[in-house]
Amino acid sequence: MFKISIVESPVQRRLVLEGKLISPWTAEVESAWRNAAADLDGRKLIVDLNNVTVISADGEKTLSQLMRDGAKFCCAGVLTRHVLKQLARRGRCRP
Repeated sequence: MFKISIVESPVQRRLVLEGKLISPWTAEVESAWRNAAADLDGRKLIVDLNNVTVISADGEKTLSQLMRDGAKFCCAGVLTRHVLKQLARRGRCRP
């Protein structure tokens, strides 16, 4: 199971991901990212990974692509934070 929600506020738009970040949901995440990035009107776009339970190799590729596209992430889990740091090192990006 996987869920994508968008939470709006005056200063940011948050793309909240929940569940297993695996194929075929990775394509949905990329599409949601592109749609959420439109019309930000100066607000920040944050990808919230607090409730992601599994990140597959395909999920890592998707997160890496979002990083290269300028995504900013929020996460609470030690493992998720470690995955983001590793992806940032490989892609020479900031998580």
